[in-house]
Amino acid sequence: MSHQKFQDCIDACVACAVACSHCATECLKEEDVKMMARCIQLDLECAALCRAAAEVMSLGSEYSAHLCRICADACNACAEECEKHAEMGMEHCRECAEACRACAAACEQIATAV
Repeated sequence: MSHQKFQDCIDACVACAVACSHCATECLKEEDVKMMARCIQLDLECAALCRAAAEVMSLGSEYSAHLCRICADACNACAEECEKHAEMGMEHCRECAEACRACAAACEQIATAV
């Protein structure tokens, strides 16, 4: 199975991982870091899963759909948390939520295609 059929999802996963890492870093700079703990944790988990999914898809792996299902779930959870903080004006959380939603949609397409 060629990795080319996964290219859009790979790109979305890489973009999401970058956005999540950036969000976690910015959350650590917030005045009330403890309030941001769940956001930071989900950012880190989502970034790790996005990187893993991109790597597995780049291999053309038969496990791509399974990992994409997990990645989509993590992206949706991260987006939900980030959207709460985005409503309070945190731009990095808004950007992260957008990247997570786009990645979740791309991963869901891969997960349901198999």
